Amino acid sequence: TMTGYKNHIIIQPGKRGGKPCLRSMRITAYDVLDCLASGMSEAEILEDYPELTQDDIRACLAFAANREHQLSMIAPA
Repeated sequence: TMTGYKNHIIIQPGKRGGKPCLRSMRITAYDVLDCLASGMSEAEILEDYPELTQDDIRACLAFAANREHQLSMIAPA
């Protein structure tokens, strides 16, 4: 679901400058999204970041989709 990412992505003011991080790690949602945008597969990301799960990667996508949805509701067409 769209809000399912909230179990995976946490924003803490002192951690990584308040960027959204995965669970208690210092890996940000943006780190994972950048990997996906550069063409890495889920398997490659999990190999590079063995502490992540497939659900973490999907949570990053849901987080990005939710942000996009929020922006589309604010910005005039």
